[in-house]
Order: sequence, then structure tokens, then C-alpha cells
Amino acid sequence: MHVQIAPLTHHGLVDHETEVLLGFLDAEREHVLGILEGFSEEQLRRPVLPSGWSCLSMVRHLALDDEHYWFQCVVAGESFDSVPGDNAWQLEPGETAEGIFALYRDEIARSNAIIAATQLLAPPRQLDPRWGEWGKRFTDLRFVMLHVLKETATHAGHLDAAAELLDGRQWIVLSDS
Repeated sequence: MHVQIAPLTHHGLVDHETEVLLGFLDAEREHVLGILEGFSEEQLRRPVLPSGWSCLSMVRHLALDDEHYWFQCVVAGESFDSVPGDNAWQLEPGETAEGIFALYRDEIARSNAIIAATQLLAPPRQLDPRWGEWGKRFTDLRFVMLHVLKETATHAGHLDAAAELLDGRQWIVLSDS
């Protein structure tokens, strides 16, 4: 059984609450990468659910639509033009599993740098006008971190189901013993 426990301090941040939130977010990020470890390129590209997404396209979505969009664009103020929009789910010709995993890790590192440089109660530098009233709920870094944590945990669960369908593996197995 593989269980990831969120560390309380490992980033060297001053704010304890940020440390805790980042610890839980990192645990879910590790879950995403861990459940897919050892799959072949073909398995990572194979859609196993009727919606048609693959494990690799899910990781690309997490990298671009969650890590990049929420931390770099919303929190740090980078242009929304840097996000591919609805195409983040689509793998580009020539993209490899190694490249997608490297992209995800790179986006995580950039997100963590933004988190480390931003006060937890700091408002986002910009809100996406496409979100309308719903987007106004994202009042500070804390709210964005909680949202990305929820998204990452949800998609880690989706990847659990896909992995079990692909080869029977499970991330956490509870037994009576």
C-alpha cells in the first residue's frame, strides 16, 4: 500500500497555513504522478472511459488548465493568451509522455514559486472575465489553492479509475487485516 502523508513543513514558507495547504496539494500532485508510474506510452494515450480522455491528456489538462491558468494567469497576472483554452485536453502531434510529465512538473515548480512569493490573503492580480459572477468568489490565494487542490484531487480519482481499468492497479488498498 502506498500512502502519501501531507508534510506540515517542507517548503520553508513563513506562513503555516500556506505550508499545510501546499503539503496537501503536493500530496495530490504526487498521487497524479504516482498512479501513472510504469504505464507504457500506449496505455497513457488509450481512452478507457466513454468521455474519451486519456491519462496523458488529463495530466496535460492539470498542467495547463489548473497549475498554469490558476497560479500564473489568475494569481500572478500573466496573460490568459498563454493558456490553450479548450485544447488543453488535446495532445499535440509529437508530444510524448515524458514531455507531458516534464510539463506538469515544470508548471508545479512555477506554481510553487508563485505561492511562495504571494501572501495567502493577497487578491488575484486578475480574474478571468469569462467566469462572470462565479469568478468573483476567488478572493485570494487561499481560495485559489483550495480550488486547485479540489481539482487535482478530483482528477487524481479519475486517474485511479482509469488506471484500474487499464491494468488493475489501485493507489490505496484498504484491507481487513
